[in-house]
Amino acid sequence: MTPIKLVAFDLDGTLVDSAPDIARAVDRMTHALGLPPPGFDKVRAWVGDGARRLVKRALTGEPEGEPDAALYRRGFEVFRCAYREQVAVESNLYPHALSTLRQLRAGRFKLACITNKSAEFTVPLLRALAIHECFDLVLSGDSLTARKPDPLPLRHAAEQLAVAPAAACMVGDSRNDILAARAAGFRAVAVRYGYGKDLTALGADAMLDSLAELPLLLEQWAAGLAPVPVSRYV
Repeated sequence: MTPIKLVAFDLDGTLVDSAPDIARAVDRMTHALGLPPPGFDKVRAWVGDGARRLVKRALTGEPEGEPDAALYRRGFEVFRCAYREQVAVESNLYPHALSTLRQLRAGRFKLACITNKSAEFTVPLLRALAIHECFDLVLSGDSLTARKPDPLPLRHAAEQLAVAPAAACMVGDSRNDILAARAAGFRAVAVRYGYGKDLTALGADAMLDSLAELPLLLEQWAAGLAPVPVSRYV
């Protein structure tokens, strides 16, 4: 089995629990428009497909809903302003996220952050949580012409960092991450604690209860071994 040289991470729901700040911005938007707030649980479930789709979901209450164009334009601008002002008030790194990033960097892995979040929110959030410098490359949802689940961002990262897809893995909490990884030729690592649901059926190569398990998983793959659960981190 080819050893992993590049580890790509999703952001929201994988490295950072950002739902509280996103939900607050959605609440401010709906209040400004005279609409009932969808509530934290719904907003948390809607995260992962970028701000534009999130706003449309909040305005319609439907995953693929399309609101009135004028209402959407107004709502999106209110959301943008609200979220930019408070992008990292209650957002926090998940347990072991920082230590794992540091451990992988010390182990000379190349690291990328590949998110569907817009760059105007991604970079301030990474900097506020002091992890921006951990990454060799950051790709946001508007960095390229396509975003996850399209494999383009992953393939672009592999090319930019001179790593073959077979020597790369994508770590994420959503179907977008797993589908993009499979399509790009990356190994797919799913985390159970994020915003997505069970991803086993989508073909994840490994499921983690904590990012603290990731370095051992990479060691097992480098040695040609199948992943072994690390129950002490559960």
